[in-house]
Amino acid sequence: MKIAVLGGTGLIGSQVVRILRAAGHDAVPLSPSTGVDLLTGQGLSDGLTGADVVVNLTNSPTFDDASPAFFQTTMNNLLAAADRAGVGHAVVLSIVGVDQVPDLAYYRAKVLQEDILKAGPVPYSIVRVTQFFEFVEAILSWTADDTTVRLPSTPVQPMAAADVAQAVADVSMGAPLRGVRNVAGPDVFALDELGRITLAARGDQRSVTTDGSAGMFAAVPGAVLVAADDALIAPTTYREWLGRQG
Repeated sequence: MKIAVLGGTGLIGSQVVRILRAAGHDAVPLSPSTGVDLLTGQGLSDGLTGADVVVNLTNSPTFDDASPAFFQTTMNNLLAAADRAGVGHAVVLSIVGVDQVPDLAYYRAKVLQEDILKAGPVPYSIVRVTQFFEFVEAILSWTADDTTVRLPSTPVQPMAAADVAQAVADVSMGAPLRGVRNVAGPDVFALDELGRITLAARGDQRSVTTDGSAGMFAAVPGAVLVAADDALIAPTTYREWLGRQG
């Protein structure tokens, strides 16, 4: 199959392209660097010509109130172009529990993206995943100073970006789900505990203070970022991944 991967040069997209090519598919990375801009629609029609599947891994440049407009525009552009090109399957990457966090603008924006896809003309699949190992240090930096990192005890079930890419590729190579596949890491952590594990592995002497009001994930209620029992469980553990980082 010809599979067009929007955001195909990024952290997840570049790995998805490699997996698809290794499986014998014609995977084509599409991004502004290849002349395709999903926000303006530039190059999109040419990029989707002959495509059997389109995978959308593009992301809003911000997590604030501007994000809904980004996802609305880009999804409308994508579905219109995919319909014209006769694409038979559209795949979008989303977040486990995304529809249960209405207080976060970015999560509301991702729900909007999902809803536009569901209502569109192209058979679809939604792959919801948990937070990436690769983003943990960025999460710590949001509420850190020279001596302390403040984190809520929000339960999370993170997974490796490589496992995210494999999950997306697997769905892309199959028939449209016309629904959602949830994928999560093998272990559940409280976010403050995850911070302590991360700092210890890095030899970072800062302490972690549990603060229920600190950072974006403080707005997440209960255990909604932990996958349900029907989720696929990715193989890579956080401690295994940390040990490979050097």
